[in-house]
Amino acid sequence: MSKSSLSLPARTKHLLLVPLLLLCAACQGEVLNPAGDIARQQRDIIYISTGLMLLIIIPVMILIVVFAWRYRKGKGGTYDPNFDHSTALELVIWSAPLLIIIMLGALTWSSTHLLDPFRPLDRISGGKDAQKPVGEPLRVQVVSMDWKWLFIYPEQGVATVNELVLPVDRQVRFDITSTNMMNTFYAPTLAGMIYAMPGMRSTLHAVLNKPGTYEGLSANYSGAGFSDMRFKLHGVDQAGFDRWVAGARGSGKALDLATYRQLEKPSEKVPAMRFAATDGDLFRRILERCVEPGTKCMSEIMAHDRRGGGDPHDMRPGAGMPGRASQPPHGHKPEGAIFKSPSEKGSGPNVTKPADPNKASGTTRPGAPENRNMTAIHPVLAPLAGRDAAA
Repeated sequence: MSKSSLSLPARTKHLLLVPLLLLCAACQGEVLNPAGDIARQQRDIIYISTGLMLLIIIPVMILIVVFAWRYRKGKGGTYDPNFDHSTALELVIWSAPLLIIIMLGALTWSSTHLLDPFRPLDRISGGKDAQKPVGEPLRVQVVSMDWKWLFIYPEQGVATVNELVLPVDRQVRFDITSTNMMNTFYAPTLAGMIYAMPGMRSTLHAVLNKPGTYEGLSANYSGAGFSDMRFKLHGVDQAGFDRWVAGARGSGKALDLATYRQLEKPSEKVPAMRFAATDGDLFRRILERCVEPGTKCMSEIMAHDRRGGGDPHDMRPGAGMPGRASQPPHGHKPEGAIFKSPSEKGSGPNVTKPADPNKASGTTRPGAPENRNMTAIHPVLAPLAGRDAAA
């Protein structure tokens, strides 16, 4: 077979590159191309951590090749069979990783506190704008639903579905919760991932420094519509934000409790929606899981519990713990039996003693065959035992 018959045509070689190009096309660089100061600091942490770890990885990879070449068979270096220790070598081997671990630990500790999502921002951006006043944050309430995102602007009185519009260079405070299951609110160009959990409120402080259109998504698998649970993040100037709010108010649709209950039903690939007005108490009712009519909010149940509890639907003070109508009145807490004398405790029937002493199956003599008789515990074995005895 000739060598030319084994070579592939040039067109075929080019076709082999298509899968590689498609794979590269699927890669996205939002994490390494941030549009906000928090995301930029998180990107820098990735760069610094990677660089510190490469200080160990690169020398190790180089030394593997050097050792393999230097000590190859027949051409290797000097072999010393009596070598067992080198102080200088031990210092290099242990000191370099130890220093890198210390630096990574210091970086982790400082960034954990400085980039705490609950912590308000102390700057709008780095560089020349670092001293720019932060100002009051814009409040946005985020609700993870099946399978869409609801954004409520309580100060502007508008709401959106799968559309988040933010003014650039203004601090934003996100209050995040979920209606049904645990999820993750993630806008890679804005900040890191924050969990959304039913009955709990998470907080994220962030800022967007560059205008543009970016993508946000759910980063925690939550069912059938998870893949399309995405939203558009638009960064605009303050004038553009004011025009957008005015346009949302002109949509004419109101997000009241009845509309929300319809919106809460699972749905996939939901287009962007805008609501002109919202119920001012909606986010609290979602958080406290009392949107449905007749459902008690968690704050009411806890306040009732502090007053003494009782029937969950009975709000009278001093009614006892929920589900325990027999709770004694206040001031008459029962005393535990451990604090009582034997005469006060009394006695009851010994449930471990056989009802009929004549049918006791055990004996106090160690090794007695009666102690192996399990018919009292497993009566189903008794017929077998009687048949064996008759045989």
